[in-house]
Amino acid sequence: MDNKSDLTLGINGLGRIGKLTLWHHVQRQYFSKIVVNIGRSAGRSLEDVAHYLERDSTYGRLGWFLHGSRAEPVIHHVDEAGGTMEINGVGVKFLRTERNPGRIDWRGNDVRLVVDTTGQFIDPTTPPDDARGSARGHLEAGAEKVIVSAPFKTKNNRAIPEDAVTTVMGINDSRFDPRRHKIISNASCTTTCLAHMMKPLLNAFGPNRILSASMATIHAATGSQAVLDKLPKSGKADLRKNRSMLNNIILTTTGAARALRQVIPEMEQIGFIAESVRVPTATGSLIILVVNLQDAAEGPPIRREMINDIYRQAARADDRDYLHFSEKQNVSADIVGMPRAAAVIEGNETHTRTAEVTINLANIPGIAPQLLAGLDDTLIRAPVTQAVVYGWYDNELGSYVNMLGDRTVAVAEDL
Repeated sequence: MDNKSDLTLGINGLGRIGKLTLWHHVQRQYFSKIVVNIGRSAGRSLEDVAHYLERDSTYGRLGWFLHGSRAEPVIHHVDEAGGTMEINGVGVKFLRTERNPGRIDWRGNDVRLVVDTTGQFIDPTTPPDDARGSARGHLEAGAEKVIVSAPFKTKNNRAIPEDAVTTVMGINDSRFDPRRHKIISNASCTTTCLAHMMKPLLNAFGPNRILSASMATIHAATGSQAVLDKLPKSGKADLRKNRSMLNNIILTTTGAARALRQVIPEMEQIGFIAESVRVPTATGSLIILVVNLQDAAEGPPIRREMINDIYRQAARADDRDYLHFSEKQNVSADIVGMPRAAAVIEGNETHTRTAEVTINLANIPGIAPQLLAGLDDTLIRAPVTQAVVYGWYDNELGSYVNMLGDRTVAVAEDL
């Protein structure tokens, strides 16, 4: 367990990520006190908030999660007037009036670090006084650092400001500079898994031998989807998220490719496509990664066992246990709740196929005509191996929220 800090943690939002972030920190007990901003009344009283926090349809009872199936209730001293309760021995206060980050009373509650889990304030260029709210509003309201539990997305593709950074634990977390960075994106669950799948391949082959890559995430349903078919809101272009998540496989989009370039700059050199498919499960998702690799003129050919060995060795070298290599036959339920497992490589399903690709040099821009004229044949044949790798991740508590907790503690230790 981490050494306990006397810092007070702020959590903005109490949806899926906010609720499970609170679960994580009352278990971890690094922060001496937690302040959660709901921004509105919920249920009939604070007792209803306690009821919501104590039970979860995916992960079970909070007490069982913390202490096993024979555990006693862990929420005590619910005080409606003070907006407080004690959860697993940690004092938690709930704020229920302000939704705009700039008006949340972080300063009055001695909160220096805020985790924003709303998914609403993802543009670090938005000024703090924006009427619709801004991540920078948390700084104006008293916080010194803000961690956003989603990838940054700026309006009109504006550059990310110098005081903002995107990190994935175990990949580029050292890029966070506590003297300079005030707003930190923890990327997304999909980007986190994808980064841990791509980094070992980049280390082994280098960006020049990775000709192209693509991924599809088979992703569990999220709160942005409809339980039953409903009429879309005005101006909504994607009609599919308004279709029932219980009955459909739904094509959607992902920003993982864009976010991955922020986390691993070498990806700028590689053609990359990312797609997403939503399926009717509560959590537990899968990335199917397809990589086209240039075989070396000398050395062993790229085969399935070589790819698996790259991941096997990378997992052994990962002292934080973010990357796992499995030779078992898993299904999605097997990785739900697995602590800090950014990616679980399904080694049984790794596949490779090598073929010769014919390239006509005459069709490649930039080659001088006189060079082509001196060749007997403008056609060259190069061996290319296509590798398919499968990586599991728990897009809620197991992978993403636990790694968000690691990022939060790491930032707190520099305050």
